[in-house]
Amino acid sequence: MLPAHAVDRFQSVRFPLKILRRRKTKIVATLGPASSNAEMLAQLFQAGADVFRLNFSHGSHEDHGRNIELIRELEAKSKHPIGILADVQGPKLRVGRFMGGAVVLTNGQAFRLDLNPTPGDSTRANLPHPEIIAAAQIGSHLLLDDGKLKLRVVHVREDHLETIVVNGGRLSDRKGVNVPDVVLPIPALTKKDREDMAFALERGVEYIGLSFVQRPEDVLEAKEIIKGRAWVLSKLEKPQALDNLEEIIRLSDAVMVARGDLGVELPPEEVPLAQKRIVQASRAAGKPVIVATQMLESMISAPTPTRAEASDVATAVFDGADAVMLSAETAAGQFPIEAVTIMDRIVARVEQDDGWRTMTDRRRPEPEKTTSGAIAAAARSVAQTINAVAIAAMTNSANTVLRVARERPTAPIMGLTPNMETARRLALTWGVHPVLTPITHSMTETVAVATKLARSEGIAEPGQDIVIVAGMPFGKSGSTNALRVARVSRTNAEEAEFED
Repeated sequence: MLPAHAVDRFQSVRFPLKILRRRKTKIVATLGPASSNAEMLAQLFQAGADVFRLNFSHGSHEDHGRNIELIRELEAKSKHPIGILADVQGPKLRVGRFMGGAVVLTNGQAFRLDLNPTPGDSTRANLPHPEIIAAAQIGSHLLLDDGKLKLRVVHVREDHLETIVVNGGRLSDRKGVNVPDVVLPIPALTKKDREDMAFALERGVEYIGLSFVQRPEDVLEAKEIIKGRAWVLSKLEKPQALDNLEEIIRLSDAVMVARGDLGVELPPEEVPLAQKRIVQASRAAGKPVIVATQMLESMISAPTPTRAEASDVATAVFDGADAVMLSAETAAGQFPIEAVTIMDRIVARVEQDDGWRTMTDRRRPEPEKTTSGAIAAAARSVAQTINAVAIAAMTNSANTVLRVARERPTAPIMGLTPNMETARRLALTWGVHPVLTPITHSMTETVAVATKLARSEGIAEPGQDIVIVAGMPFGKSGSTNALRVARVSRTNAEEAEFED
């Protein structure tokens, strides 16, 4: 039931009877000053946003709490599950301050980084991270201000590093530091991250974005804190994560190709290859994967994207990503609605292309050597053979739906679940139309519910076939082990007891 104040905030918004996307790849939109009000939120959702991201690197708990409340009100009004990603900042490394606010470093000059908190000058700067000094070696590189400046370590002392400036430029207060050459002995979660996670989990978000993951242990640490209350979404933005890629993906519930810091620490020519590798490994593992950062960057200040940006979005779709993400474009840009709209158009157009379907099928991983994997593969094959209009996957924990999505079927996937938490989590998954359902206790009841909902959601018409998969025994999380083909009927006696 929608609160009275929510009705007031959204009463001017008109939604279609059912929210049906014309594409399978999902869109994540970041909220910020440009989009944190009811009207803009509704427009972003109508334009195509499936999941909303809250960036805890910016904004207060009050700001994020208000956005969570607005999203839940929008969800109730639209009657469609919406996912929320709480993206925590992680251990952001920065230099200290300078006496004049900034200095200019020239190529070849000596420059010291030390633990002295005194404001720096053109010869030295405070580096308040002893773990960097402890881990650095002669020849290690430090990248400052998103890689604009580059230093090479020539001597390692107990309390400072002596470096040579490789690429100079202007360096101002509190700019970021990246160390691509070494694994830093720092926790993936800071005190601020733990406080932000506790806040987000109390308010029931679906995904916790874990920044700067380097090792499998980083994921395990987060999972121990979260304890199943949300999916752990590992952001892959450190080259060291690629050395442990398969294990990190296995432990995570979802992953993100975070090309911002990844693009700082890797050479530019390596980033597209890393993206393809991460997406392919995630798809093989059946884990949702987001491609993010600078996808439509020019739309922060322009109403249309560059042709290169349109191609970048298309490439992520061709690669097989579950979702593509907008950051500053919707959080702080001048054209947030236009950014979501054009991203929706690009994705939909790519998925209409025969080449996209051919490539998607060619990259399909081998079915998992389990009963569940075989049923999911069979559901895709049967649906394609009989030209079924949908695959309805009944699930409690999302696993059945994830297995079907891994197969990338031609038919849309109805993610049927009695758990709102699961329905919201499925908002991120490729090809899935999440639907909240009544609890069923047998395959007969599941067929009745699935055919009824296929019709009422506008996915199927009377006389059309759908494929239904489920796990038995019903009501328990377990293996996917049952498949049924059913025809949608205008009057089906089995559906009568499930009518609203």
